[in-house]
Amino acid sequence: MGLFMFWKKKKKRPPQRPISQLWEKLRQSSDFVELSFIVGGKELSIYYFDSLVDPQVLQEQILCHLQNDIPKHPTVRLEDLQQIVPIQRIEVSEDTALIEEKVLKGFVAVSFREQPGKAALMSAAAENLGLRENNDSENEFSVVGPKVGFVENVGVNLHLIRRQVVTPNLVFREMSVGSVSKTKVVIAYIDGVANPEVVQTVTQRLEAIHFDVVFDNAILDQLLADNSRTPFPLFISTERIDRAVYAIVSGQVAIFCDGSPYAVIGPAALFDFFTSPEDYYLPWVLGTFFRLIRFFGVAFSVLASPIYVAVLTYHYEMIPEDLLGPIIYSRSNVPFPPVLEVLFLEITIELLREAGARLPTKVAQTLGIVGGIVIGQATVDAGLTSTILLIVVALAALASFTTPIFKMSNTIRFIRFPFILFAAGWGGIGIIFAVCGLLIHLGRLQSFGYPYLLPFYPLRVRNFRDTFIRSPYSETAERPMFLRPRSRFRYDPNEAKQKRDIDE
Repeated sequence: MGLFMFWKKKKKRPPQRPISQLWEKLRQSSDFVELSFIVGGKELSIYYFDSLVDPQVLQEQILCHLQNDIPKHPTVRLEDLQQIVPIQRIEVSEDTALIEEKVLKGFVAVSFREQPGKAALMSAAAENLGLRENNDSENEFSVVGPKVGFVENVGVNLHLIRRQVVTPNLVFREMSVGSVSKTKVVIAYIDGVANPEVVQTVTQRLEAIHFDVVFDNAILDQLLADNSRTPFPLFISTERIDRAVYAIVSGQVAIFCDGSPYAVIGPAALFDFFTSPEDYYLPWVLGTFFRLIRFFGVAFSVLASPIYVAVLTYHYEMIPEDLLGPIIYSRSNVPFPPVLEVLFLEITIELLREAGARLPTKVAQTLGIVGGIVIGQATVDAGLTSTILLIVVALAALASFTTPIFKMSNTIRFIRFPFILFAAGWGGIGIIFAVCGLLIHLGRLQSFGYPYLLPFYPLRVRNFRDTFIRSPYSETAERPMFLRPRSRFRYDPNEAKQKRDIDE
């Protein structure tokens, strides 16, 4: 039996930085709190992340006992706090790396002026903050992966993000938007990864907003958009924590708004709206397969009805002889031209969707199923539409639901109607004109100043690995370079590609 071993040089531990530099680094985030006061002649400082600690534990078990008991023990040192504060596992350390790790996990650091360089670490982490009963992501459901989503409380959302991104470089920048509502808005990004120009652009646009009341991130989405006259969403709105975390780690910026259970992510490219977090929880072959099905579904949803109109109106010669008979038979009693027939069914589908969205869940499900069956059968029996068109429109409506982002699904539903009108007016040439016009419009769109069609326009071949296909993790270490991140790699690509097999 062979034994294969890989030897690595022992990495030298970087020199420990002073604890003052650690506090200076953490002060960049708006949820980092520093309290300094004098109790019993002792000057002490307390450091913690407001989004990670339990306020009740902090107030009742730490601050209260420090203020009441330290005056009784004027010579107390950090090592003696275990006898004063009723919290288990109080650890005194001068290791900056350990202090940083503990504070990022919800510990409270206490330091005395006469003991510089040391800190007492007390556990005050909020374990169940934000885990309510109805905390599941409803509109972005996934079979595989975490189900926990954001809530309406921005403090809880920041807590959920910081629990997943345990790094001192994670920065929360708080602002107030709305002249009447004074809504709390927080920008989240990783310092050293996100492009500072993007952060500056987001900050300037938020500061430039002149609006009275901001109820939800959907309003911010429109106020921040580079182009307000497009039906396409220019930012990703997500209620999933994993999608927001992945975007932040990749170098994008997330915006949270108090009162909204969604995060707005930008800059965003068109192809980001067709990727699902579930793609990364499955083997890359299956993830790629389902992503390709998603792209096919979008193309079919947009083009199926227009092609039906174009072929039956102008291009009869394209219909195969074996299919010509069933089409003639199904349309023999239909008194309308193909365009009116298609518009009638498409508008009927949209009415069923809107009615289902405005009704309670159980009633909406019944209405969608029964209404679709009854209306479809009735229109065919009445000679208002053909059976073949009914199948085409139903499949197109079904395909539009494959889009993971709800706002992009609405856009796909909308752009289908201009395509139908172009097909009715000029046939196949009209569809080509519509496609060209759509591509020109998409090519002019930007998201926080970045082209919307990246990485295809401008062409970035190196970033094709995560567009139509989902590459293995050994090949996705590099962040999207069109975002211009300050740190190129998420993890060491060489380490990811190595396979260490030991035979005994």
